[in-house]
Amino acid sequence: MGIVAGLDSSAEFTRIVVCDADTGAVLRQGYAPHPGEPKATDVDPQAWLLSLGEAAGGGLLEGVQAIGVSAQQNGLVPLDPQGALVRPAMVGNDKRAQVAAADLVEAFGGRQAWAEAVGSVPQAGQPVTKLRWLARSEPENAQRVAMLLQPHDWLVWQLLGRPVRRTTDRGAASATGYWSAGAGAYRPDLVELALGHQAVLPEVLGPADAAGTTPEGLLISAGTGETMAAALGLGLGPGDAVVSLGASGSVMAVHHEALADPQGLITSFADATGMHLPVVHTSNAVRALRGTAEMLGAESLEELSALALKSTPGSSGLVLLPYLEGERTPQLPHTAGTLSGLRRESMKPEHLARAAFEGMLCSLADAMDVLRGRGVDVRRVFLLGAAAGLPAVQAIAPSVFGAQVVVPQPADYAARGAARQAAWALGVARGTLSPAAPPAWQGAAAQVFEPGEELAVGQAVRQQYVATREQTHPGAFGA
Repeated sequence: MGIVAGLDSSAEFTRIVVCDADTGAVLRQGYAPHPGEPKATDVDPQAWLLSLGEAAGGGLLEGVQAIGVSAQQNGLVPLDPQGALVRPAMVGNDKRAQVAAADLVEAFGGRQAWAEAVGSVPQAGQPVTKLRWLARSEPENAQRVAMLLQPHDWLVWQLLGRPVRRTTDRGAASATGYWSAGAGAYRPDLVELALGHQAVLPEVLGPADAAGTTPEGLLISAGTGETMAAALGLGLGPGDAVVSLGASGSVMAVHHEALADPQGLITSFADATGMHLPVVHTSNAVRALRGTAEMLGAESLEELSALALKSTPGSSGLVLLPYLEGERTPQLPHTAGTLSGLRRESMKPEHLARAAFEGMLCSLADAMDVLRGRGVDVRRVFLLGAAAGLPAVQAIAPSVFGAQVVVPQPADYAARGAARQAAWALGVARGTLSPAAPPAWQGAAAQVFEPGEELAVGQAVRQQYVATREQTHPGAFGA
């Protein structure tokens, strides 16, 4: 059918993949860091364009017929009535907006009211919370704001030559805090609550829609947020979940409907295909491993993994509740971690090492159970993050999660998902693909691990962990 490209503008860099539109085979790749301070929370969006231009250098996009755009979520690009920047884009998980988040929760009537309205409870990083911070901290700038875009919306608008029409997609819109994945509609009242007045919001396109065509005839697809693009790049479908192992963790699954969670544990995203991506976050994942490695004098996580595998399932009775930074799931923001089950025979480095791995994975299994408890089917779990390659993680995860575990080879999945979306929009525009389903690209190369005979052992480890959690924090997950 042709050649398509996907670009992913993350917090620190731009990656571009050029793919065969029929098979998804990667033909060429480009990369460039964003100029400026990598961890800045206020950013000139021109940095994203400069990075894009550098990544696309050397004729990388020659022959490309369509482009899809993925970009960092939780970004806000505030524009005045003429489309000029009011102030630098606000990106990242702004800790300065934590008070604004709590303020918004109270102003709208509590966590349940927010969950029912838009499928999420305001967090410090969300655009809706950034608007509240702007109104309180920079009221003159807030008054000038007339239009609201996210990073992917702004990039698509720039690629199309800044047309009058501004667009987004349902995936990116669902991360704003003022668009409901359940209703498929904006909540302008929440924009006004946060900002103090109304603002123009981008048109929400369907998954296979095109945002437009450049003057050179290049089709630009709807684009989406990084999380949704990565799901599309991995080829996720019903029954699939993704466990992300960063310093903190998350569990995300494909589901047929939006989930409103009165407790606010579930963030109800839409995906880039017409389905939904409910997500549950934990505050602690790999940070628990790193802390344990430092305690034991292990020089690397690989060394900690090897030490853990010298122990046995259940860690000789040791249980680590890895709530080192407080916890979001369950909601224990002010608690600390707990090490339980100390006996003379369990006081060995290998048992503590294994307890760290089991505690991290059992905590994520708790998060997965929040989704399962709401009817989300999880039969296959994709493990992402550098720690997914650790032998101890691969040995323990299948039986603790009670599902097949897939560890994909490292790749630019968000960029690949953006390219797959571009191929979809191109095929629909040409009448060769249905708007009902994206092109069937070859799945990601991966290692696959089955729970097998270890399933009962893993479930016993979970029971030991749950019993300790209930004893230490009774009723933490409610009735």
